[in-house]
Parts: sequence; C-alpha cells; structure tokens
Amino acid sequence: MRAEIARIQRDLSVTTVYVTHDQTEAMTMGDRVAVMRKGLLQQLDSPQALYERPANLFVAEFIGSPAMNLVEAELTQSDGTLVAGFGTHGLRVGDAALAARPALEGFAGRRVVLGIRPEDVEDASLVPDVPALSTLAAVTDIREEMGAEVYVHLSLSVPPVRRPDVAEAIAEEGAEPGASVTLAPAFVGRLSRETGAREGEPITLVVKTDRLYFFDPATGEAIGR
Repeated sequence: MRAEIARIQRDLSVTTVYVTHDQTEAMTMGDRVAVMRKGLLQQLDSPQALYERPANLFVAEFIGSPAMNLVEAELTQSDGTLVAGFGTHGLRVGDAALAARPALEGFAGRRVVLGIRPEDVEDASLVPDVPALSTLAAVTDIREEMGAEVYVHLSLSVPPVRRPDVAEAIAEEGAEPGASVTLAPAFVGRLSRETGAREGEPITLVVKTDRLYFFDPATGEAIGR
C-alpha cells in the first residue's frame, strides 16, 4: 500500500501532506518529514537526514527500528584521544564522529548522552581487525532470529536514558488506555545472521565508533549538529 500511494503521488505530480504515527510510512513515503510532538515541530528534514543527524533525543530515539541505544557517558581526554566511558565500558570517539562534531572537544570532562544505533554494532568474532577501545562485553539475554539478521538483547549494567516525552509517546502508541508500560533496560544489537550469540552466554560486540551520537543531557539537543 505504501508503494502504491507513492506511485500515485508521483504520477499525479501534486504536493501531498500525509500524516502518520508510523515511522516506516514516514521514512519510505516522505520527501521531507516533519517530526511533531504535541503540536511542536522537533525537526523538518529528509528521511535520511533525520536518521543520520537527529536534532535531539526525541527524534533520535523515535526514528530507527530497533530504537537507538542511549546511555549516559563521561567524555575524557586520553593521549589526545576522546573516550566515552560508561560503567566498565569505554569507547574511543572515532575520527569521523569527532570531525563531524568539533564541539565535542568542549565537553571533555563532562557527562553526555551517548547514542549507538543497533545496526552500528557487530559480533566481534566476525570482524577481522578490531580497533582498540571499540568493543563492549556483556552476556546475551535474548536472541531474536530475524532471518537476514539477528537481534541480541543484553545489559551493559548501566541505566538507559529514556526521556519522559519519548516514553510517553511510545506508551500512547503501543499501550492500551490506562495500561502501564515497562521499558526494558536492554541494549540491542542488530547482528549478522552468522553470529554465534547464544542466550546466557558472553559476547563481545564491536562498535562503529565513527557513527556515535552525542546529546546534551541538560537540553536533549544534539551536540555539534
């Protein structure tokens, strides 16, 4: 149906406003997408720009499936390298991520919200050359077979970041009226189907540190966007 609507719109060559709560519809059908929250415009951009350069935590967590993993981290300088530390984990900020967000240098010694998309991690055993400070070690809680890929749910022993506005929006969309919504503190990785991840067993994930996201915890705004 999405493809048919898009084809009709193209053939008629008319401007069309389409309103939906379904991010898949918005991303696949829209030339430009306006993300709204309670009547307030959060971001207006192309679908890919919303995904690659979210303006704030609401857009970052709302666009993408599974949702972006968000944790509080502290940025530190070590031998000229910026490292995001959270719990027992540490990730070196990739050169491309730093070049795209030069303002990050000013956050050294401060806490930020670190975002990692599930598709930007992989089973380290499937990666030939794993860079230093680019891995996360945990125990697989749930393994979901998706055919072409595998979703793994695991805990990093750090509290997740869930802003009230995003939690409320998710509750409104998916819950029955009056029902409480439990948001699991799981980190989700979207891995290749060749992964040997097994429930209850340890796994090491390698993170694409050039594709890390950073947000100001006080305002929720993207840093250096």
